[in-house]
Amino acid sequence: MRVLIVEDDASARRGLTELVRAWGHEAEGAADGQEGLEKITTYRPSAVLADMVMPRMDGLELLRQVKEQLADLTFVLITAQGSVDTAVSAMKEGAYDYLTKPVDPQRLRTLLSHVAERKNALRDVASLRRQLLDHGRFGEMVGNAPALRSVYRVIEQAAPTAASVLVYGESGTGKELVAKTIHHLSGRNKHPFIAINCAAIPESLLENEIFGHERGAFTGAMDRRPGCFELAHTGTLFLDEIAEVSPGIQAKLLRVLQERTIRRLGGQKEQAVDVRLIAATNVDPAKAVQQGKLREDLYYRINVIGICVPPLRERVEDIQLLLETFISEFNERNDKAVKALAPEAMRVLQRYPWPGNIRELRNVIERAVILSPGEFVEAEFLPADLSGAPPPSIHTVGLTPGMTVDEAERRLIELTLEHTRDNKTRAAEILGVTVKTLHNKLKRFRREAEKP
Repeated sequence: MRVLIVEDDASARRGLTELVRAWGHEAEGAADGQEGLEKITTYRPSAVLADMVMPRMDGLELLRQVKEQLADLTFVLITAQGSVDTAVSAMKEGAYDYLTKPVDPQRLRTLLSHVAERKNALRDVASLRRQLLDHGRFGEMVGNAPALRSVYRVIEQAAPTAASVLVYGESGTGKELVAKTIHHLSGRNKHPFIAINCAAIPESLLENEIFGHERGAFTGAMDRRPGCFELAHTGTLFLDEIAEVSPGIQAKLLRVLQERTIRRLGGQKEQAVDVRLIAATNVDPAKAVQQGKLREDLYYRINVIGICVPPLRERVEDIQLLLETFISEFNERNDKAVKALAPEAMRVLQRYPWPGNIRELRNVIERAVILSPGEFVEAEFLPADLSGAPPPSIHTVGLTPGMTVDEAERRLIELTLEHTRDNKTRAAEILGVTVKTLHNKLKRFRREAEKP
């Protein structure tokens, strides 16, 4: 690659230029942003490494001057430790990544390898854009509604960068699929994609899951175990339900993002990690900050790029495309030959508000394909609650005078899980609690039932 080093310190500029050349790249230097802008036009580099603070024109202003060229040019800022927040903000303006002074040679070399891979990622984005026009799909994501097209546009912009991404939206909307699409369209797509649902792991185990441990770190730690950050090294780590993480672990996550190092539980030394973080939550992240569920400093660090995934009720026109995808998948899996839904069954699906979103639709279609004896799914093979049947009454819940609040709560949860066919995510939505809270209540019920 051709790399342009824009640095006002002559010795630092010379050292970086020689280092980059030693790795087999071409490299030129510029003494400030103004000279750098002129050389970008004549030298036409693949990547620009620019110091944040320089005379005449600083790195941020140079970034803004070349913003229209960022599809072909990768821009990296070099910053002092105290200016990291400014560098992170610059990533919202199109910078690919940042390096802190003094520049770590290994970190720079890794970053340049990602820049080379980014070129391939940009070609993949162009290919998916054609696929969207022809088939209404964007990679594994299915849909062509305006609300979803807005998501695709942000994914296109976010994927080829190193910026952290916060994906938010209701449960079942496909937030993990968004994260996977970003990973597959990034320069890290040949490296690991590690996903973890923070709400599904007990708090006492979550820290170990994320950071790993050394042998002897606690009772039962017989061997060293890598955590998710190490497993995702050079790739992408997806942390789902980030707002369910305890404040203590959130503080440690913030430190990893700032220092780009981790320390295993029971460990003595820091270990460098090269990981892109994508986080997700099914609550409004701004409200989660206000309520104290999500640290404000962590929110700003992971929300370099925010993506709001629309609920299915706001993209009803995509139901047909989703149906075709799911029917094809479940035909193959179950050796069936269903072609489509009968008109009345289709009307039922289009009238239903889909509180469980795409996950709920997928479950409904799987059940319908399995039960349907013919080529067309009739309305009778859809769950009764889709047609607008009334919810269970208080008499169905079975409340009686003298029943304790705990007993009533347990009965209500049991009925709701029965109503959702044990779909805990949807049951939690109906009950107005988080999935983690529901899991905790079910564990408590089991412990009480096991008492002699």
